[in-house]
Amino acid sequence: MKIVNVVGARPNFVKMSPLIREMLRHPTIVPTLVHTGQHYDDAMSARFFAELEIPAPDHNLGVGSGSHAIQTAQVMQRLEPLLTSVRPDLVLAVGDVNSTLAAAITAVKLGLPLVHVEAGLRSFDRAMPEEINRLLTDAVADLLFVTEEDARVNLLREGVAPAKIHFVGNVMVDALLAFKPRWEASPILDRLPLDGKRYAVLTLHRPTNVDDPDTLNELLGALQEIGRHLPIVFPVHPRVRPRLALGASASNRGLVCLPPLGYLDFVALMSRARLVLTDSGGVQEETTMLGVPCLTLRDNTERPVTVSHGTNRVIGTRPQRIVEEALRVLDDPPRPVAPPPLWDGRAAQRIVRILLGQGSDPAPGTPESVAHAPLLSGRGA
Repeated sequence: MKIVNVVGARPNFVKMSPLIREMLRHPTIVPTLVHTGQHYDDAMSARFFAELEIPAPDHNLGVGSGSHAIQTAQVMQRLEPLLTSVRPDLVLAVGDVNSTLAAAITAVKLGLPLVHVEAGLRSFDRAMPEEINRLLTDAVADLLFVTEEDARVNLLREGVAPAKIHFVGNVMVDALLAFKPRWEASPILDRLPLDGKRYAVLTLHRPTNVDDPDTLNELLGALQEIGRHLPIVFPVHPRVRPRLALGASASNRGLVCLPPLGYLDFVALMSRARLVLTDSGGVQEETTMLGVPCLTLRDNTERPVTVSHGTNRVIGTRPQRIVEEALRVLDDPPRPVAPPPLWDGRAAQRIVRILLGQGSDPAPGTPESVAHAPLLSGRGA
């Protein structure tokens, strides 16, 4: 079975690591890894491949930066001749970035079966580019692997045939568990000016939060107030750094600004935090597994299981509410609970078994559907 696996951005790399590792355990699978180059610098790409032990890509399309239309079109243009040459049995795409959508359209137009890993997630906010990518990719996929039961319900509501949908768990959790000894050994805290103090972690990258200087400055004002109570460590996404320079000085807002971190350092940093503030979907999932309180600076989430089964709260972007919720969490942290069903480190095994026709979804109440203990029992440092 020839499978072309397409990745393009940092979240994709984390999800692809356990999938490629599991595929290589089966002699009947010949995996080809295609990196579109959507994220391309060392901090956002090469370092992740090294830390997550992902083999070097068989093909790098070198697309680079650009508008949504340009990125999507460039991936399609460069991927089509490759797929025509390889003629795989399956094309597998993960997540919801522009590379995901481009791979989906290209594969289906060539008559190739499409597999979507992390299907069915919905924020119900079509102003989010990722939401459009999810909707369109799921609409043309032949096999849809979901991370939570809400995702299955969303797909059924949209008319996807039940036989196409498989509830398998979360490959991002597979990576978190597999590399736990390595991120636990990260020396990242030794390199930061925290003096053993409690601290929070911040990630911001969504255009609605960072592109407008007034909106960004309002967020920074709320963070400054939180920073009076504990330092806030902020690994800055490359597209955000120039915007910080245009706004108020981040250093005067109680932030410890860092360049982008590798996977191991970032997970280690989150795992010991008292609080994480984010607009990232993946961080909501990781904090759920780590048992660390998370406040999502958005009006919605496509990952509701992190609220119903995890430590995440969706609080919007009003500065006053951000401060109130953060102080409430610091005073009374939520208690970690058991992770969501099937978030047990075996999602990639289930996916590959289904691709090989060797298995199906576990029934409720079977050992594979029982939630396991939290990855970390504490609430952070």
